[in-house]
Amino acid sequence: MEHEIYVSREVKNLGHRNAAALIKKAVKLALDAEGVDVPCVVSVMLTDEEGIRRVNAEFRGVDSATDVLSFPLNELAPGEFDPESCERDLETDSVMLGDMMISLPRCEKQGEEFGHGFEREIMYLTVHSVLHLLGYDHVDEGAMKAQMRAREKLIMGD
Repeated sequence: MEHEIYVSREVKNLGHRNAAALIKKAVKLALDAEGVDVPCVVSVMLTDEEGIRRVNAEFRGVDSATDVLSFPLNELAPGEFDPESCERDLETDSVMLGDMMISLPRCEKQGEEFGHGFEREIMYLTVHSVLHLLGYDHVDEGAMKAQMRAREKLIMGD
């Protein structure tokens, strides 16, 4: 099955030419692990600290930079993907999951801080964001966060 994964750069010269390939791999890993068996569309914007800060302020009212933002198009229950309840692309009939935005500088910095490098960090952030698109959340330190972390670990092979 062929998912449509669009990766674009809001800011030129951010480096990491392999970022798009890693993101596409991570999206597919997450969708496969979640049993998504229909073609899906996901859009990813790569940006810098200022770009993600601006969007975070505009859409979430939080005037600070972050590592990743997720914008799901559907209201899904975690672990219960239902393609019939999702928005569809009128031309291809693919399920439109939503958009994500990743700060490449923040991703690089966190990869160094956590000691596992850029490649693992960008894949982790992508998996994390895909899970948000599929209805997972971590608004508190309770069961929802534990469920999301367990899925991340499984998908990342931790």
